[in-house]
Amino acid sequence: MTIEVPSRDELGVILKKAKRIAVVGLSGNPERTSYMVSKAMQDAGYEIIPVNPTVDEVLGVKAVKSLKEIEGHIDIVNVFRRSEHLLQVAKEFADIDAEVFWAQLGCIDEEAYHFLKEKGYTVVMDRCIKVEHALTK
Repeated sequence: MTIEVPSRDELGVILKKAKRIAVVGLSGNPERTSYMVSKAMQDAGYEIIPVNPTVDEVLGVKAVKSLKEIEGHIDIVNVFRRSEHLLQVAKEFADIDAEVFWAQLGCIDEEAYHFLKEKGYTVVMDRCIKVEHALTK
């Protein structure tokens, strides 16, 4: 089986509807891609929730150690972890109140994809949320 990514129009709808983005693997280092992308999304008006057990705060927001620590609904879980960690994150994602699982550019795991699709979730893999946001404004 293959991974199907929503169309650019569908990604635009997702991004226009979304307000809260939990970012798994968000680094506190401003030179890291996760930081730069998340800062751009925060600057665009999204609420960013850092999910990283190794930092206390990123982008002025208190970090949580895991997705399960987040209170309330999450529109998008944006994952900045290597592909081999996606299944673990997908399993945690399935236990929270979230809509879209989004793995960043270069991150693909068919097992995680099928695990979430079988549960009815929207799954985006191998796409940069910042780029898609810029292209679908």
